[in-house]
Amino acid sequence: MKYGNGAASRALEQYANQGMQIIPVGCDDVTEYCVTARAALDDSFDALWARLAEALRDLGAQAASLEVFGFPGADVSALHSAFGDITFPVTWVEEGCNQASPLRGIQAWAVAGPRVEPVVMDGRIVGCVFDSDGVRFCRLGGLVPQDISKSRTDQAQAVFETMMNALDVAGMDFGHVLRTWFYNDAMLEWYDEFNAVRTAFFQELGVFDGLVPASTGIGGRNAAGAALTAGLVAAKADHIPIAAVEVASPMQCPATGYGSSFSRAVEVQTARHRRLFVSGTASIAFDGASVHIGDTEAQAALTMQVVQAILESRGMH
Repeated sequence: MKYGNGAASRALEQYANQGMQIIPVGCDDVTEYCVTARAALDDSFDALWARLAEALRDLGAQAASLEVFGFPGADVSALHSAFGDITFPVTWVEEGCNQASPLRGIQAWAVAGPRVEPVVMDGRIVGCVFDSDGVRFCRLGGLVPQDISKSRTDQAQAVFETMMNALDVAGMDFGHVLRTWFYNDAMLEWYDEFNAVRTAFFQELGVFDGLVPASTGIGGRNAAGAALTAGLVAAKADHIPIAAVEVASPMQCPATGYGSSFSRAVEVQTARHRRLFVSGTASIAFDGASVHIGDTEAQAALTMQVVQAILESRGMH
């Protein structure tokens, strides 16, 4: 079912009391939901999945993507129990799952109104597409290399090629990409090599001549045991104007200035919405140096100040 405004507010409050934050963004016959489902220390994975699936059903929404954090990949059976057939991409980062107090939860992007169609490659669901505000959005996720015995750089190259091929299946190309996500196992050991692969790939496709996507690139072991897992969001409109632009950070230098191939943020404007995709952000000074090392609280405070400054620079808050 789909709720009216009052019922929707009550539903969102109900699930907030169950550890879920649900942010709706809607216009006319389309509502998108950004959902964060947090797991308590005594929460079973099955119970968390069941609550999330129930929330999406109550909101009349289909999952467009799921990102799982801090749960072992062996728990995937609970996903099928809660959702049945999986017709959307799932990115699974199990880093820290064996810790005494792991950081665990699920992030979902869901849509009520339009049909969500899977993007399939070699018999595997790698993404989905749906239409909103006159724009076709493509969300890819859970991308891993087929051969995890290869070197890290070869696996990274394979993931970029999978991105390109999956976009082609969806009727898009890398010029339509707004944001990417990379979760790299032991990231600090090979970030330079990863970034060299990304830069060469972007150069080959001419990405630097157009829009350089916003991005997240952090350390995180994935359930497949690959060197990395990745995803992206892209947008294409055939019949209406759509404007996507790079957004600079008032408090940090361009990432390309110190050799990282991503934009600090990307804004896309459609007929009725402005969307701002902010990149993964850390406690980094304007010159690119890490600051407040060893002070987690100060790092978090600065990170949020940087995000706030980007929002305010675009008239948002």
